[in-house]
This record gives sequence, structure tokens and C-alpha cells, in this order.
Amino acid sequence: MKSNRLFLLTSAFVILAMALAACGGPAATTEAPQPTAAPPTAVPPTAAPVATEVPTEAPPAFEGLTKAADDCSYGGEFKSIEAVDQFTVKMTLCFPDPAFPSKMAFGVFAIQDKDYLDANGGDSAKMSESPNGTGPYMVKDWVHGDHITLEANPNYWGTPPKTQTVIFRWSPEAAQRLLELQSGTVDGIDNPAPDDFATIEADSNLKLIPRPALNIFYIGLNNAIPPFDNEKVRQAVAMAIDKKRIVENYYPAGSSVAEQFAPEALLPGFSTEGDGAKWYDYDPAAAKALLAEAGFPNGFEATISYRDVVRGYLPLPGQVAQEIQAELAEIGVTLKINVMESGAYLQSVAAGEQSIFMLGWGADYPDATNFYDFHFTGASKNFGAPYEDLVAEIRTAASLSDPAERQQHYDLVNALVKQHVPMIPVANGGSGVAFKTTVEGSHTSPIGNEYFAAMGTGSDQLVWMQNAEPVQLWCADETDGETLRACLQVYDALLAFKLGGVEVVGGLADKWEANADLTEWTFHLRQGVKFHNGADLDANDVVATFVAQWDAKDPNHKGNSGVFEYFNGFFAKQLNAPPPSGN
Repeated sequence: MKSNRLFLLTSAFVILAMALAACGGPAATTEAPQPTAAPPTAVPPTAAPVATEVPTEAPPAFEGLTKAADDCSYGGEFKSIEAVDQFTVKMTLCFPDPAFPSKMAFGVFAIQDKDYLDANGGDSAKMSESPNGTGPYMVKDWVHGDHITLEANPNYWGTPPKTQTVIFRWSPEAAQRLLELQSGTVDGIDNPAPDDFATIEADSNLKLIPRPALNIFYIGLNNAIPPFDNEKVRQAVAMAIDKKRIVENYYPAGSSVAEQFAPEALLPGFSTEGDGAKWYDYDPAAAKALLAEAGFPNGFEATISYRDVVRGYLPLPGQVAQEIQAELAEIGVTLKINVMESGAYLQSVAAGEQSIFMLGWGADYPDATNFYDFHFTGASKNFGAPYEDLVAEIRTAASLSDPAERQQHYDLVNALVKQHVPMIPVANGGSGVAFKTTVEGSHTSPIGNEYFAAMGTGSDQLVWMQNAEPVQLWCADETDGETLRACLQVYDALLAFKLGGVEVVGGLADKWEANADLTEWTFHLRQGVKFHNGADLDANDVVATFVAQWDAKDPNHKGNSGVFEYFNGFFAKQLNAPPPSGN
């Protein structure tokens, strides 16, 4: 289809060129023509265009792709995805989903060029060598271990970037990030250390922008690995963690002790009443007694793992790990601390290899489904086998459109999380970003969607320093914030979040609508959008992008790890998913 379109354009250009040649062509100079003494010469007749050079066949009609499940018994949310016409896509769901537009705005589901996806077999590593998005920036180079250089996309469909070049750099050390900002070698940094907030605010050359605490830091407990397969053990550990002490000693202003997995701002979701409204009190004596009742009167030994990466929900991971180690020692639990590289750590946790671990979550979109569905319904093996009673309540809550009715089920969800203790909610972390005061349009986002095309430095370059290097630059199979932020600059999803906020606005689709029961969603694509490689965006690109993640048997279902954790977490289950291999 795209090659035919190119042929037509080329043919039209040839005809136009011939016509211009017949008329003498365009003027080559702006000087007035000089009079001549010679009489005008008759222009010889121009030969008629050769008929064979003009295409005689109409371009083929658009052939839209469709992928459909036989029925909904496979357990996933998608029933079908259909390219209705060249610029219209319809997604039919197995159950209502009020949060569907927010999910479509999430950058993980950015649209790929179908031909490019096919050419690379959906391999994240290959696609990261030359990312091909529709976003405001194109990848110029990626010097692994050092930096990524982005250049403005001259054909961007939206508002042109204010700055021609954006450079991504990274350092796990908060002190280095601040030092480089103070010395002027970078223009903005992510996650300044809690102790540096006051320093930044006192510097007239810098500005601190707080980021709302729409996140959770938790201690994960895997029920597939003894002794955490014992519910009383998990409850005992929950009682032995002094969350208040952790927040007061290791978190900045704006942070709070977490009582539930969902942040307080997410309503429905956060419970204000019921058994799940408040977590276990800190009570080491009761914890020790419960541990004895579980068969461990002298405690046990285990290894707690974490990645040495700063997050808004965990600003000082090393110190917090040592604090947890000390607190559990009081009830006889001896912890060995294991620090891992970020990417390897995430894959290990998702594979269910860690018994007790430190991790967290920042909202991808402002709905409780982003917290509960993703973590507790079996999208990964973080916590071992899913708790079926918990899964049933989560699924029910997610399918209801009435907020009060949803909240009734979330109250039960929070009570069941407290009973089963798949994790211990510890803190909602306050965090922020810092910029030079000269950076215009600087902002932060409650969901980490800082958008550099809207920022200007007064020069052609903006340098950003974050905590870690992106893993890959096709984000469908990634989960870390550093990667997602980089992808946001290069790719576009069907919808988007308003700058610095969580309101859903148009992206590659400028219009969308749903049927009455929220099971059919239709998206109307902008026309004239091009990928960085010059290919035109059409509805088949949307279908191919989602099918690559949805259908485990699709040729492009490769990614990085092959887990596609977000798709599973957001949409319940993949089509043709392999059977569980056990924990």
C-alpha cells in the first residue's frame, strides 16, 4: 500500500516536471527579462506525454488487519482489534473498562510502523539500534554506558520541539547529579536526594519542582519460596517493620507512611474504612510470637534483594535495606543483603526468583487498576502464585463503572492484601526534579512523564541527567521509569497525558469514543503522520503494535524478556499464552 502511494507521487512529479518543461520551466532568476532584437521564435510543439508513463490502475483499496480471539474464555480483556478503515481502529473488549483511555495514553503502548516491526521481528534489541517512532525527537546516537543524543524531528505532526538537541545522561549518585547541575554541565536532574532539597531551594540559579507522591515503596514477599509460603510468617514480618521510623529517617518532606498499596489520592481504590484501611501496627513482640506459632521460634535466615537505583518512592535504597535488616533482626530473622543491577534485578523479581525484596511503583495512570491489577493478578511471579480470592475482587472492581460500587470491592481488596501480605506497604515518597532557572517550560509529572520538547534553554541543546540508563528503546517490554521517559520523547501512543498532569488528551488519535457499556472503543487517527523513517501512519500499524504484545504466537512477540509485563498487567492475559511453568 505504502509503496504504491510512493509510486503515484513519483509519477505525479514526473508529469508535473514534463509539463513545466513544456512551458519552459520555472524562472531561474528574479531579474527582469531583457528586450531582444530578434523576433520571437515559434515554440515547437511539445510531444504528448507517453501514455505508458501514467498509471492506469487505481491504487488498491486499503486492506485492514483484524485479530480476534475465538471467545473470551482465554481470560484476557481484548476480544478483537480491527482496522475499520485506513485511519480508524476499533478495539472490542471482553468486559467494560472505564480506565481504557488512560491505558491507551501510556507510553508502553506507543505505535510502531508495521513494516519496521515485521522487519525486526519485534526484537527490542534490534529495534533499539535505530528506533522508529513518530515522536518529537529522533535518536541520533546511543553511546552505551555514557549518553543518548536526540535530535528534533523536522516532520513532527505536533508542536515543534523548542530545543533542537536533547542529551540523556545518567548517574546513580544523587551527589553527582546535583554537582553537575550546580556546575552547569547539565540543565535538569531527576530525584535530588532528600538532604539536597534545601540546598537547591537556597540557590538562586536553580529551582526545585516537587513531584506529587503518587507512588508506593513496598517490601515484596514471595509465597513460592519458604518460609514465605507461610502466611503467618508474612504477617509476622509485616508487624516487625517500623514504617514510621523509615519515613522519618530516609524520606524528604512530602512523604508519608503507607497504609495500603494504592496511594490515598486514588479513589475509588484507597479504603477509608474496613479491615484494609489501616496496616498492622508496629509490634515486634507480637511479631515474634506469631513467628513462633508459625514454627520459627528462633527465626530464620533469608536474603533481601534490591537494586541500587534511586526512585521517588525509594530515595535511599541502601540505607533503607540496612534499616530493614536491623528491624527484622529484633525478631530473630537474619537478612543477608543482595544488591543487583537494575535490569537484571527486575527480570529476576518478575521471574519469581527473589524471596524478599525491595521495590516500588509509580502510577502510570491515575486509576487503582494500575496498582492492583498489574501486581496481584499474576502478570508476573513477583509474589509467587496469585491469591485467587484477591484476584476475583480486583477483577470485579475493575469492570464496574459506578465509583461507589467499585469502592466496596476495593475495600475487600485492601483487607485481603492485609491478610495475605504479598507485600508490605512502607512509604509514599515525595520527590522532585531540579532545573536551572533559565530553563523555560520546565515541569514535572506525577507519573514521571517529563516532556523535553516543551522545554527551552535559549540554546540548541538541553542536557538531562537521570538515575539510570534506559534498558532498550522499544518500551513494550520494559517497566523502568528511566526507559519509559526516554521512549516518551521518541514515540507517540494513541492518546497522551496532558503536559505535567494526568488528563487524557489526543495523541496519534485525535478523536475516540466508546459504546454505552464501555466494551467497544473506536479511535480515529490523525492523517499525515509519518514515522521517522518516512512511512505513513495507518490503522494497520496500530493493529500490528497491539497484536505483537497480545498474541504470544505472533511472529513479532519477542520484545526484550518476552514477558510483556505491562500488557498482562493492564489487560489480564495474553492470547495463546503458554501454560504456567510453576514457581
